[in-house]
Parts: sequence; C-alpha cells; structure tokens
Amino acid sequence: MSGPLTDMPTVGVVILTMGDREKELRALLDSVAAQHGDPATVVVLAQGVKLPGLPDGVAAVELPENLGIPGGRNAGVQWLREHGGADVVLVLDDDGLLPQTDTLRLVREAFTANPRLGIVGFRIADEEGISQRRHVPRLGGADPLVSGPVTTFLGGAHAIRMHVIDQVGDFPAQFFYAHEETDFAWRALDAGWEIDYRADLVLTHPRTAASRHAVYYRNTGRNRVWLAKRHLPAVLVPVYLAAWAAYTLVQRPPLAGLKSWWAGFFEGVRVPCPPRRPMRWRTVWRMTRLGRPPVI
Repeated sequence: MSGPLTDMPTVGVVILTMGDREKELRALLDSVAAQHGDPATVVVLAQGVKLPGLPDGVAAVELPENLGIPGGRNAGVQWLREHGGADVVLVLDDDGLLPQTDTLRLVREAFTANPRLGIVGFRIADEEGISQRRHVPRLGGADPLVSGPVTTFLGGAHAIRMHVIDQVGDFPAQFFYAHEETDFAWRALDAGWEIDYRADLVLTHPRTAASRHAVYYRNTGRNRVWLAKRHLPAVLVPVYLAAWAAYTLVQRPPLAGLKSWWAGFFEGVRVPCPPRRPMRWRTVWRMTRLGRPPVI
C-alpha cells in the first residue's frame, strides 16, 4: 500500500471515442479545461477511426483498431506512463460533461486525504440531474445522492490511483465490453484498496439504455461467467451464476436478447479467460459488510 501523497496528485484524463461524437467530445474537453487548479494531462484515443481537430494541449492517439473499452483504457494508461505519468487516472465517456469546475480539485483532495483510497466513482446524471438506477453501484439503486464505500464503480466516470493499476494490473482486455470495471474492482478490493462512490462528483450524460450496444446481451452473459471463473472461490461460482441467470430471466429481456445472453453465457463456460486468482474469503466478508456479497 502506498503512503499518503504529500503534494496534490497529478491527474491524467483518458477519453475513448469512436469518432461519431465530435460536438459532444469538444464540449467535454472544454469542461475539463475549465477545471480550477493545475491542468490535467488529457489524451483522446480514437478506436480504429480518425480524430477530429482537438484543442491545443490535448494529445491525440489514433489506435489502428477498436480494442474495446478495457483495451482502449489500457492504451490510454500506457500513453500516460510513457509521457510523464500521472498519480491519478481519470476516465470519462466522450459524450459526458463535467458540469462543475471543482471536480478535479475534489478528486485530488480525495486521494490526498486517504492513502487507502484506490478508486473513486462519480455520480452519472442525465440532463435533468436524474441518475438512473443502474448507475448507482449499490444493490437496489439506493439514493444516488448518498456517498459512501462501494464494491464497484461506473465506467463512464471514475478515477483510479495509478499505483493500484501498477499493483493489480490492467483492465481485462478480453472482456471487450461489459463488467470490466467489476473485474478490476474485485482485484483492487482483494489487494486491500477502498472504493468510494462520490455523489458530489458529477458527470452529466445523456439518458441511455445499456442494451443499445449490439454486443450487450452476449458480452454481459459471457463476461459474468468469466468474472466468476477468474475471481470467486470455487464454491461461490455456481451460486453467483445462478443468481445472475435468475435475475436476467426476471428482467424479461426480448427473446433475441435472451438467446444472445445464453449464447454468451455458454461461451463463457466453454472458453477460458485466465488467469484464475480467487479472492480471499476475508474479501468476500468485506464485500458482504459493504452490502454487496459477490453472489448477487
């Protein structure tokens, strides 16, 4: 575990884009530039497409292919390491917006104040300031305006201490899309780090449905299995998968989506996704005390 930061940490901002949100990306970059305090290092990575013109001081990286969300984030972290590094990596969706100008200051203060803090998750709110239930990383979508310790975080807006990435490894590139944050969060928790959900750190984001992504159902089913196989004690694997299968059926997805989910589920059973490093039972108990045991 690293010691307390004696100076305000440096922040590197990673933004992935598919090149079809030029207006939204520019607005996001303007909101990052408007933050009070020391400026962050900002890199925008295009996934297999050409980037539009970017503001001065923003680094542009055009990846030759779409590496998926976790693979793209890993490339962004690697770019930061090769260009001066950063104490904290801030990941933002390219169609989001920071509505407050003190967000970076609050992020820096959070990591400075608590040397055990590994990850900070933001509150994601739509244009009316409403947070969808699925965007609250607690069971039942409890009050989105209440901050506190959690067991996972949202991919659209989060900050990670670079030392945590150095210690537990990159996001799982094999996942491509879905549950890569939970995979990372479980490894961080097992290494002794804390994860906080901060309601006062806001990313404004258009109200959307996760199922808009073509690979949503298949990847969700597959990656749930991979998540369990990689990280859960053996006795919990069937419990976790049974719980999520039941939950999926209760949600009554469209027939095509359900077929795709089951196809992904059995792909996850059939195809390995190493390494397998089961979390310790004390981590299971810690997650249970935080309100989300790793079986639901």
